[in-house]
Amino acid sequence: LAEVIERRLKDQGRNVEILDGDIVRTHLSKGLGFSREDRDTNIKRIAFVCSLLTRNGVVCISAAIAPYREAREWARREIGDFVEVYLKCPIEVCRQRDVKGLYKLVDEGKIKNFTGVDDPYEEPENPELVIETDKESVGESVSRIFAKLVELGYLEGEGNSEDEAKVVTERLAALGYL
Repeated sequence: LAEVIERRLKDQGRNVEILDGDIVRTHLSKGLGFSREDRDTNIKRIAFVCSLLTRNGVVCISAAIAPYREAREWARREIGDFVEVYLKCPIEVCRQRDVKGLYKLVDEGKIKNFTGVDDPYEEPENPELVIETDKESVGESVSRIFAKLVELGYLEGEGNSEDEAKVVTERLAALGYL
């Protein structure tokens, strides 16, 4: 999702950087574990880099698991121009997807303090947008995110392409509006 958004923003001529939580962990947060304090430190480092980049005209996409509200609120204050998109997905679906094989390692007892399993995830109380990743495609999600960015004044409105119009029509039909 982050990569599709990045590509689309770059196609519009914007400077964009993705700060992936896993990549940041290997470069800026090496040595941090998964305690609450370490997780918060990782999120604060990501937020700090985002604030530096945004002050210099770079759009930042933070693709990181930030399980604690307090750290997310700190990031919001630090960055300023901040849009929280909550990617909501049932834990069962995350387990089925298991893209990185982490749930298998959790089940084998090789990983402890895993968000959503044996460590809490505090759902955002007021995100600008909620995307239910088990109920919509990447294309639908991207369209909704861009619509929200237009609504919030971060992007100028743009005409929908034929593909986007098709996605919206299919979604409205699936919801029973058409």
